[in-house]
Amino acid sequence: MFTALGLFRMSDNNPEVVRILGAADAPPSTARLHMIKLSVGTDSVDGLAAWQGMRMAERITLGVDARPRHITRMTPRRGDELLPGGSIYWVIQGRIQARQPLAALEPVVSEDGIKRCALMLEPVLYRTEHRPKRPFQGWRYLKVEDAPPDTDMNPDLLDEMPADMREELARMGLL
Repeated sequence: MFTALGLFRMSDNNPEVVRILGAADAPPSTARLHMIKLSVGTDSVDGLAAWQGMRMAERITLGVDARPRHITRMTPRRGDELLPGGSIYWVIQGRIQARQPLAALEPVVSEDGIKRCALMLEPVLYRTEHRPKRPFQGWRYLKVEDAPPDTDMNPDLLDEMPADMREELARMGLL
């Protein structure tokens, strides 16, 4: 099992919250390798955080480890490069929009008795500069130099931008 040291902290007053932060809040990177994954069925970073928070609340009521996670069929062979410091970069609506630090890679057995890997995640999402990404199956490795940087851009500011400008910038992969 791989673990990242001391990164997981649940909020004392609301343990099922997945926070959304920006570049100013991100710790210095120690990453050697990242992962990239589609967030299927999610419309926004806020939607991903809400879904993960809901799942965390369900696990709390069951009395099990509440940390956000993604269960995958294959254990990453390069786990020692992913931890500590690596993140999952989430593709939402065809664009990389956020990253979530990996906390650990843990072996699990699914309900059907098959060995799988739980990608344990920190309960925080960092917004990134948007970058277009075509659909793909499963997850992929993402080199540190290919990962989009974190951003402090507030999506609420986009509401004030004219619709045609937003559409053009989105078409160009800038939003």
